[in-house]
Amino acid sequence: MDDAIRNRNADYRGCPDKIDWSTWDPNMNATLLFILRGKEVLLIHKKTGLGAGKVNAPGGKIEKGETAEQAAIREVREEIKIEVDSPTEMGILRFQFVDDECLALHCTVFCASKFQGNPSETAEAEPFWCSFDEMPYDQMWADDAFWIPGMLSGKKFDGEFVFDGELMLWSNLRWR
Repeated sequence: MDDAIRNRNADYRGCPDKIDWSTWDPNMNATLLFILRGKEVLLIHKKTGLGAGKVNAPGGKIEKGETAEQAAIREVREEIKIEVDSPTEMGILRFQFVDDECLALHCTVFCASKFQGNPSETAEAEPFWCSFDEMPYDQMWADDAFWIPGMLSGKKFDGEFVFDGELMLWSNLRWR
């Protein structure tokens, strides 16, 4: 890691509310895709990568040449073996991690209710259906409880979050 990134993250750790999000530059772009069935959402127990051991929606890194939507559809196919049609963009999340990893993550969040196939466990994820009323927020990232309830009711959003490891230090969420 170069000194500029180390110094920036040291500044963020002490004053996470001082990040200029208009000039913030992510070093990773990713997606999440929440699949809806009535008043249920398809979640996963994540087995690998960032957030392993947590509950989340399928998703992952956007590869070179992909749009966020294409990446979301591909990640769902790879992680839980179903095909998704016509996802709708619901929000943008920006995460700055101030720990040693220096991750600056831009995440595009989608929802979809059209899909084919039966969700299947893979080496990356174990899928399960969950009622909107029984979301396991205690097993999820701390920011999820802020924006997922609104998203599940159809609201679109933008948010910024600062984490030190799994500890959320700061948040800002706006509904569109």
